[in-house]
Amino acid sequence: MADKSFLHWPFFEDRHRALAEELETFAAGLAIAHSDTDAACRALVTALGDAGTLKHSGAEDGKLDVRSLCLIRETLACHDGLADFAFAMQGLGTGAISLFGTDAQKAEWLPQTRAGKAISAFALTEPQSGSDVASSTMTATSDGNDYVLNGEKTWISNGGIADVYTLFARTGEAPGAKGLSAFVVPTGLPGFEVVERLDTIAPHPLATLRFTDCRIPASAMIGDPGAGFRIAMSVLDVFRSTVAAAALGFARRALDEAVARVTTRQVQGAPLADLQMVQGHIADMAVDVDAAALLVYRAAWTKDAGAPRVTREAAMAKLFATDHAQDVIDRAVQLHGGDGVKSGEAVEKLYREIRALRIYEGASDVQRVVIARQTLGQLHGG
Repeated sequence: MADKSFLHWPFFEDRHRALAEELETFAAGLAIAHSDTDAACRALVTALGDAGTLKHSGAEDGKLDVRSLCLIRETLACHDGLADFAFAMQGLGTGAISLFGTDAQKAEWLPQTRAGKAISAFALTEPQSGSDVASSTMTATSDGNDYVLNGEKTWISNGGIADVYTLFARTGEAPGAKGLSAFVVPTGLPGFEVVERLDTIAPHPLATLRFTDCRIPASAMIGDPGAGFRIAMSVLDVFRSTVAAAALGFARRALDEAVARVTTRQVQGAPLADLQMVQGHIADMAVDVDAAALLVYRAAWTKDAGAPRVTREAAMAKLFATDHAQDVIDRAVQLHGGDGVKSGEAVEKLYREIRALRIYEGASDVQRVVIARQTLGQLHGG
């Protein structure tokens, strides 16, 4: 059972503690087979909607409680990585609608995604522009009362199973980042096709999308023309901390599995835990988990307290939590010996789950650049 003493830190209110207890009961009872990834994701979204958990993933008043989002992701990740993924994408996929959408856009999509009746996705990455969003080349050309989409998106989570995509395309108001806009794009439109499904070491629904003269109404635009980059970064400011929370959940589970292993496994008539070197590993893992938790919930509390941007705090949380969760899980695998790399073992699944978190929503080295620039800017009055 993961340590819950952190819930009494001053970052949290009673409602967060109640949510954590409710989530633990729900997550511990999940029993959805993962043999078919697409079907499992659909079933998990339905289960999360029925349980009321998805009500936290989108808000018609534009207010997302980041501490709640982080607690949900941490708890789900600790129990089931695919359940965490299913929840996360409902929030990320409609984050722009929650924060910047029109009343009509919110009314059409948020009740469906919050109830688990529709699956959402966030379509930002392109084949030639991963972390460099400003160099996106997909176009949305104004044509009367419509926009016409042309281009490709790739590595899109929920690609192929989503009912609605938040999509970013170049509308040309200015070069670079200032020429992008955001749109709500439902699936099934003429000229919109899924051209490739992508397989990864931890199975998730991922796809490459292609748009060929795909026509959407001008009312599909989220926010103002040319505001797409700002919208995307604002959404990522909210959800980047939650990626760190998912990593924290994986790390907590790995620590629990390691403690169970070393306290029950006998070596020369004594538990592994009696060995000082093993104790050293456990100590390092515990420190990494608590340090990650402090950074995650500092970032979440800072955003909930009213900070307009938490780019630096969120970047620190994501960098540290994902990198050190990798270390914690690696130690857990080592402490399990041969069983640690046996297919289907908890730590083996965690080992495959954690790696992608150091890449998506801003790779670790990108987070270092963000942190360095903001730190240097502060030192020089920038």
